[in-house]
Amino acid sequence: MNAEEFKSIYYPFHPKLYRMAYALLNNAADAEDMLQDTYYKLWSRRTELTGILQPEAFCVRLLKNLCMDFLRAPRNRSDNEPAKIMQMTTETTPEDELESKEKIQQIEMLIERLPEKQRIVIQMRGSGDCSLEEIEAATGESAANVRVLLSRARKTLKNMSTKHQTIR
Repeated sequence: MNAEEFKSIYYPFHPKLYRMAYALLNNAADAEDMLQDTYYKLWSRRTELTGILQPEAFCVRLLKNLCMDFLRAPRNRSDNEPAKIMQMTTETTPEDELESKEKIQQIEMLIERLPEKQRIVIQMRGSGDCSLEEIEAATGESAANVRVLLSRARKTLKNMSTKHQTIR
């Protein structure tokens, strides 16, 4: 497949793919990066694409998988928030640093108040950066139960955090 054929087949999907990436990632720069990665993968495997009967569906699936991999990457997980807070830049003021340390202490205090299983799972996932499989093996819980415990822990932390802020 030459460049002109490639462009005529795959570039018409660009607007739809961008909207999908943006909807999944909620960030224009990340959406553009994932779209670029999608086109790079397609181009690098262009000789294998001639047998694809539904190129649009193939592109959508490829982009979705790339976005999901991106979201699963440890650097992009929202449950890594304490680690993000600790990575302070040189531009922070002493007041900012103190406020960040207080937030970390509050989060740690709230985590300690979680039920034991939830606390263990959220600590392993967040600060321990363990995969679901590693947590499953370490705790003896099923994969489904680990996901439920994580979900409940996050929800409980969010509720406790909201209550904690309204009390202040």
